[in-house]
Amino acid sequence: MPPPPEDDGSSSARTPLIPPTPPPPGRAVARLHPLPLLVAAAFAASCHLLVAPAPSYYRSLFLSLGSNDTAAAHLHALTLRPHLAGTEANARAAEHVVSALSSLSFPTRVVPYSVLLAYPVHRSLSLSAPGHATTPFALVQDTYPGDPYAAVSAEAVPTFLAYAASGSVAAEAVYANYGRPEDFAYLAARGVDVTGKVVLARYGKVYRGDIVINARKAGAAAAVIYTDAKDYAAGEAFPDGPWMPPTGVQVGSTFKGVGDPTTPMWASSEGCERVSVAEAMATDDMPGIPALPVSGRDGEAILQLIGGDVAPKDWQGGDGSPVYRLGPGPAVLNLTYIGNETMATIQNVISVIEGKEEPERYIILGNHRDAWTFGAVDPNSGTAALLELAQRFSELQKKGWRPRRTIILCNWDAEEYGLVGSTEWVEENRAMLTSRTVAYLNVDSAVYGAGFYASATPQLDELLKEASKQVQNPDNETHSLYDLWMASDSSSMIKIGRLGGGGSDYSAFVQHIGIPSIDISMGSVASMWGLVALRLSDEEILPFNYSTYAVELENGAIDINKRLLGVPVSSSPLQKSIAEFKRAALQMDSEMKTRKVWNPWRNNPLKVRDLNERLMMTERAFTDREGLSGRPWYKHLIYAPSLHDDYGAQVFPGVDDAIQMAERTNTSESWRSVQHEIYRIARVINQASQENYLVIVNKKT
Repeated sequence: MPPPPEDDGSSSARTPLIPPTPPPPGRAVARLHPLPLLVAAAFAASCHLLVAPAPSYYRSLFLSLGSNDTAAAHLHALTLRPHLAGTEANARAAEHVVSALSSLSFPTRVVPYSVLLAYPVHRSLSLSAPGHATTPFALVQDTYPGDPYAAVSAEAVPTFLAYAASGSVAAEAVYANYGRPEDFAYLAARGVDVTGKVVLARYGKVYRGDIVINARKAGAAAAVIYTDAKDYAAGEAFPDGPWMPPTGVQVGSTFKGVGDPTTPMWASSEGCERVSVAEAMATDDMPGIPALPVSGRDGEAILQLIGGDVAPKDWQGGDGSPVYRLGPGPAVLNLTYIGNETMATIQNVISVIEGKEEPERYIILGNHRDAWTFGAVDPNSGTAALLELAQRFSELQKKGWRPRRTIILCNWDAEEYGLVGSTEWVEENRAMLTSRTVAYLNVDSAVYGAGFYASATPQLDELLKEASKQVQNPDNETHSLYDLWMASDSSSMIKIGRLGGGGSDYSAFVQHIGIPSIDISMGSVASMWGLVALRLSDEEILPFNYSTYAVELENGAIDINKRLLGVPVSSSPLQKSIAEFKRAALQMDSEMKTRKVWNPWRNNPLKVRDLNERLMMTERAFTDREGLSGRPWYKHLIYAPSLHDDYGAQVFPGVDDAIQMAERTNTSESWRSVQHEIYRIARVINQASQENYLVIVNKKT
């Protein structure tokens, strides 16, 4: 694969850029605490609109426009039928999104891609053991009495694991806890041979694809993954409560890569180069063995017939569960899975609100549309929020608002299969997005419980906190979303996660091209989402703060230092680069605070643009063209998924990968690789410092 072209700021030939459920009706919508709207409106009127209202006026107005009814109507329309990627039902859902956005007079288009998806053709699983009759499992999720969607539920895809290998296996069962590398290492240490066996593992700690791949690497012939009651049934089950019912099954993808498997590292555009389906299915990112998901009830039935040594205490189930044993056998699982891996068309929906002063600078908001079943929470609570937010933006336009920078609304497809739609779009528009994008704001599931949670690249931490103080808690009119956020953690401290995991569509933006990003869920999401977007789109100087980033780098280095005690590796280059970055970040933040009080550049848009350019591009400096060793798609050297858990966010992933290898092999060459990775990180941090220092050097000019 040739390196990406140098960016000239031009658009690609196909660019689309230029022409539990939302709160019930009656719940209070979020509103801004200060700045009464009438005062701002009266001021604008007194000026006879000769002077445009300040951005703060439009932010106040935006927060006053929330409509639970609008969001609820969109959610109902989107979730009438199961709508898996590549199906007619999902195409219908795309039509609803297009219609909703087009009705607001926003230029909107569908961007299709042909990608490799997988669907089940045949599945069967039975359990046998000496002295016991063979038990065939139905592999069906029961509906509940009075379920209004019972009939249409038949349209849902049967329970399966996408991209699992086709085949039949009959072998003794081995229990492998959560299916992590350390779990298989424990089995090996206890003399439990996994080779040729069917591994039974439970969801809960790592990505399901990692579970199956770990089983394959341990020599297993097939894998079964179940939802243990201890982790997923700790209270009242659906529909009476939020917990998994006895026959509930977690389906999902087992592909460890990102994007279309037939176009690794490049976009799945029309007429492009592709690897064959057989080649795509044979890569190490695919599970490579047959696998099926089963319910907690079926998993417990299997565990009751597994013998051998008693599993450790932390491998056991909750109260009332049988004693879990390691095996192998005498339980025998007979598993068959036949899948259909086929090229299918997916549809991203892209809508543009063009900016006035800086139309070539983009604030991108994204949410995916496809779902394994109905998608009421994941993802269509987020889709409904996106459409409700768009309605508010349209109302602002009617009041005279036009964003300073362009806002792009994106509704992705095939996220569930491996972040496919967003990844292909980013890969196709990589050069343009790298040069023009200010930030990406992601929402997967808007609401699915109490509290508010957010993850971000660190320069956006303060913006999130400030915005949350202005949004009302939808469940308590006397408190802000910030208060709810504080209460969401027992330590009464704001905790912001990081975007190193591969769990949603921010992945391509952060980990592939280095775009500052946010991922939020729960609470008054549309208000929070839109308020952050308005501040990023309308403020003259971008509200970024890199001091927090310096603290994050320092914390990551502390962990690395602990792991390097007593080994022939020096972390000095990393320490020096972080210290330099911290000095640059503090100076930049001080400069930013000064300019908020007195800005000598108000009549010099070129100076403002230069400052914003460097604020925007600092995150790009953390990327490296070669990517992580052995994982070249991941270009960001600060944040990427853990090597053994695609959902887990890892700081300094290249160093972590190298340390894990060195700890296993303990060779001089492996420790030299660790040292090399430390130097690589030091270089990109130094590069980021230079982006910051260039602002400081020019501050008096």
